[in-house]
Amino acid sequence: MVKVLFVCTGNICRSPTAEGVFRQLAANAGLDGVVAADSAGTHGYHVGEPPDPRTRRAALTRGVDLSDLRARKVTAADFTRFDHILAMDHGHLADLRRLAPPDATAALRLFLDDAPGLQGRAVPDPYYGGAAGFEEVLDLCEAGARGLLDLLRREVGHPIRETVG
Repeated sequence: MVKVLFVCTGNICRSPTAEGVFRQLAANAGLDGVVAADSAGTHGYHVGEPPDPRTRRAALTRGVDLSDLRARKVTAADFTRFDHILAMDHGHLADLRRLAPPDATAALRLFLDDAPGLQGRAVPDPYYGGAAGFEEVLDLCEAGARGLLDLLRREVGHPIRETVG
């Protein structure tokens, strides 16, 4: 099983959206039991809380239910428990590199680095903005998740059928 961790600041907007979108696309592609996903924050501001209500509402409009997710903070164990740790922006990636213990085995990179045409781009934080920001995050998470699924298909040699989303 390939394990993926999505990381943002507080784990209530971007990373739970990425987790939920990725899980849905992976399930649609028949990858239950082949890939697993989780999300976390670089900071513990919201530990135990569900995703932001605006995040949950926006995701539900696309059929992605985030209601069972709860915020947590990245731990040292995450760096060996997960195969891929994907940062939502460059600041998160820098934080993760600082937090990584010497025995870290996870590949660290930006989430959008696997999305064609979006390499090097960050998923912007919608927290202080309006509804359009949450829609943009969903668009980017869908593109990032599709790119990640393509990468994982090559890694695990599993045929992933085209997803509609």
